[in-house]
Amino acid sequence: MIVSDVMTRKVLSVLPTDSVEHAANQMLEHGISGLFVVDAKGELAGIVTEGDLLRRDELGTARHRPWWLRVLVSPGKQATDFTHAHGRRVSDVMTEEVVSVGPGAPLEDVVATMEEHRIKRVAVVEKKHVIGVISRSDLLRALVTQVRDAKAQPAQSDRDIRTAILAAFDAASWAPATTLNVTVADGIVDVWGTITDPNERRAICVVAENAAGVKQVRDRLVYVEPYSGTVIEGPGAGV
Repeated sequence: MIVSDVMTRKVLSVLPTDSVEHAANQMLEHGISGLFVVDAKGELAGIVTEGDLLRRDELGTARHRPWWLRVLVSPGKQATDFTHAHGRRVSDVMTEEVVSVGPGAPLEDVVATMEEHRIKRVAVVEKKHVIGVISRSDLLRALVTQVRDAKAQPAQSDRDIRTAILAAFDAASWAPATTLNVTVADGIVDVWGTITDPNERRAICVVAENAAGVKQVRDRLVYVEPYSGTVIEGPGAGV
């Protein structure tokens, strides 16, 4: 999937000349935590978020450094802090550097970008214009849709289910594919084999659960502790 498949196309924005009060009201009214800032040409100029409005003189939260630290901080930085705390326009408080992606970017890149910059939303930009936004909630909606669509797939034969699961095991670099086997009857999957890492147990069952047509997965895996040789059977061993 790519960005244009899941992005929100209706984007709320403000102008750099709009008031801080207007931006705050927009966030509260629409239940959002940030707004993109566009200039008179409609081009992306920045972003203003709740975080940008935390250090405000009206709240008594403006940054006050002790005298010894003010000596170390440049006058320019102190002037910027003052503007940020007292300025009345969006341009006074907004962040100019905005992380953005194109509409054709894969979702994997979007998630990596969110993780790298620790942000919740990314602007979707085409020819310098904001055409959408993709947020964590958009990704969650896409996830729900994918799961729902997978459940709606036509019934699979037991043979097809088994073939798909074994192929998935072969594709998983972490899976001990040579020691695993699967049997399927009426969509109920029994997973057999030996594992030497307890973390593999759940992951192997997840692979089976994700195959189309699976109704239930029974864990018959046997865990062998490498040092003591202790054998621990799966919860489905006695079924």
